[in-house]
Amino acid sequence: MTVRKTPSLAVVAGAAALVALSACDSKSDTAGAVADGPIKVSASDTACEVSATTAKAGNVTFEITNKGTKVTEFYLYAEGDRIMGEVENIAPGLNRRLIVEVADAGKYQTACKPGMAGNGIRGDFTVTGGVAKQNDTNAQKAQATKSYAEYVANNTAALQDETVKFADLVKAGKADEAKATYARTRVYYERIEPVAEKFGDLDPAIDVREADLEPNQQFTGFHRLEKDLFKTGLQPDSGQIADKLVADVKDLVAKTKTLELSALDLANGAKGLLDEVATGKITGEEEAFSHTDLWDFQANVDGSKGAITSLRPILQAKDPALVSTLDKEFANVQSLLDKQRAGDGFKLYTELSQDQVKEFASAVDALSEPLSKVAEVVSK
Repeated sequence: MTVRKTPSLAVVAGAAALVALSACDSKSDTAGAVADGPIKVSASDTACEVSATTAKAGNVTFEITNKGTKVTEFYLYAEGDRIMGEVENIAPGLNRRLIVEVADAGKYQTACKPGMAGNGIRGDFTVTGGVAKQNDTNAQKAQATKSYAEYVANNTAALQDETVKFADLVKAGKADEAKATYARTRVYYERIEPVAEKFGDLDPAIDVREADLEPNQQFTGFHRLEKDLFKTGLQPDSGQIADKLVADVKDLVAKTKTLELSALDLANGAKGLLDEVATGKITGEEEAFSHTDLWDFQANVDGSKGAITSLRPILQAKDPALVSTLDKEFANVQSLLDKQRAGDGFKLYTELSQDQVKEFASAVDALSEPLSKVAEVVSK
């Protein structure tokens, strides 16, 4: 994903400063060094110090410490800003670990994103050698990725069908009917968003929020139409935006059919979807005009659980206690969501009390902690 959702309005206030920071390179006292063990990343509000800029192909481990005052993210990018791995929602003072499977030698980039906005503070990173992807060498992991690929295929097919219907309503000027289908259509996208993030600019084209727009970036996708439907009324170019959304979704569906995922991709994606909840849904900033955040919340939880379900045989064999904890915390989050149902959907997020929001935040944190351990278990 080239544009990320900000965790709070306070972070948005710092976005202007980040524009200048994004042009800076990552600094390291050991620039050019080859990794020996986990690569240490010291992130601050103005720097992204990486202890080594070269690693051998295979599982590459980063240990990130946020020494700044803003919530940050860390990414490893391949060419074209294709996300190899990411860890989000790293609060000041916290340490997080990211394990990424990098099978191909080549040039990559590391990036810290203080404030979780902009292009980040980037540095060059080189991977040498080359190894077979884990899903080619481990039958159990291969089965997990095959299972998840079917989950992605089912959701992308539904996403395309529902997006076409949604766009047709927009183009026909049927605003009330389009509003009624908006949240239901987005569910399929939110379930597989970590996959969409693999494809450069497709994720922001489809899902960028107005608050996250870069200078001169066109506001397109679901959230532009959300604004047209729920705030301003349909605009003269709403039909064109709807056509572009359909084209982008069809492009995404085509690309996912040839995407090769690893078991680590599933593990990191499951955690990433919970980070999406923590940084967008809990704050109510994701669906700023429709306030249908709980639909997205449910979809992110579904997507995370879908990835864990595919990995379950591996996790059960290696760490059954972790599986039990995950089951418990997923069930807790789901029970809170079920309490907010209205008809075949959910209440508007603006109808929740502050105590209910805090309860959700606590439950998400409790689930996020064991999810952060899945990648390490899978990588063994």
